[in-house]
Amino acid sequence: MELRKDRREFLKKGLLGTAALLTGASSFSLFDTEAWAENYPDMAIARGNDPAAITRSAVNALGGIKRFVKPGNRVVIKPNMSFGSKPGEGSNTNPQVVAEVARLCHEAGAVGVSVLDNVLHSPEDCLSMSGIPAACRKVPNTVVANVAARRLFSSVKVPHAREVSSMEVIKDVLEADVLIAVPVGKSHSSSGVSLSMKGMMGLIYDRGSFHTRYDLHNAIVDMVSLLKPHLVVIDGTRILSTGGPGGPGKVIPLNLVIASADMVAADAQMVALGTWYGRKFKPDQVRHIRIAAARKLGRSDLENLKVVNVSA
Repeated sequence: MELRKDRREFLKKGLLGTAALLTGASSFSLFDTEAWAENYPDMAIARGNDPAAITRSAVNALGGIKRFVKPGNRVVIKPNMSFGSKPGEGSNTNPQVVAEVARLCHEAGAVGVSVLDNVLHSPEDCLSMSGIPAACRKVPNTVVANVAARRLFSSVKVPHAREVSSMEVIKDVLEADVLIAVPVGKSHSSSGVSLSMKGMMGLIYDRGSFHTRYDLHNAIVDMVSLLKPHLVVIDGTRILSTGGPGGPGKVIPLNLVIASADMVAADAQMVALGTWYGRKFKPDQVRHIRIAAARKLGRSDLENLKVVNVSA
């Protein structure tokens, strides 16, 4: 626990590079990653008509939530809730998926679960129309919030950055023990798709500069080299196949949820399973997925991964 506290202090002061040198590590990220045992699958895909049930089934098939969340942990869940649109429109994560992940964390003994985003539209509209606060209301020790005030962010250096050498990250994320990405599968006019990696932009203050100042795809990869979730749960109950990220666009029901400890693999799988802009794509056709795999942040070679398929 003392080591974790020390790391938080480094993060708050923006001394990530120094921390890497002190620990002797060749690289340093916000969250330590476990060397997963070989008997765990790389990914689980659950299919069915009940969003909550398939979410639980996907996480259980991956080894269960206790693989990621320990008693007393503070958890941040990052969904998509940036748009003032209803769940069926596909621009925000299915509220039942988000609430079930929060419920699993509570059952694992999490002392607190924060469902956070830095939304793009009116915060009141985004939260109320997404349905996420209402769905999470009955989950104990769980709060849903938009985070926008600059005082709630801290500047953090990004080691080995190609584009973005520092960024302002939500302080609650820096203080968390576990980060879980719960994006919806959707198209994106600038990045091709918006999945777990692109979705991390909702945890930083200046997301606009990624589109105007930097090469977007390299900036996304710089960001997730720091904000690397322990667990990714992708909502594929329906995808926004065109018109993303905000819609309106073509919504395609897939009735599935993907769970993985590997954000690159999860995003790659969602790309492969979906139909985007009226056609099929391979994961390496999405530039930030290709770059992230090349930078060893995860794997996109789906044919070589251990994938478990379940139904609920």
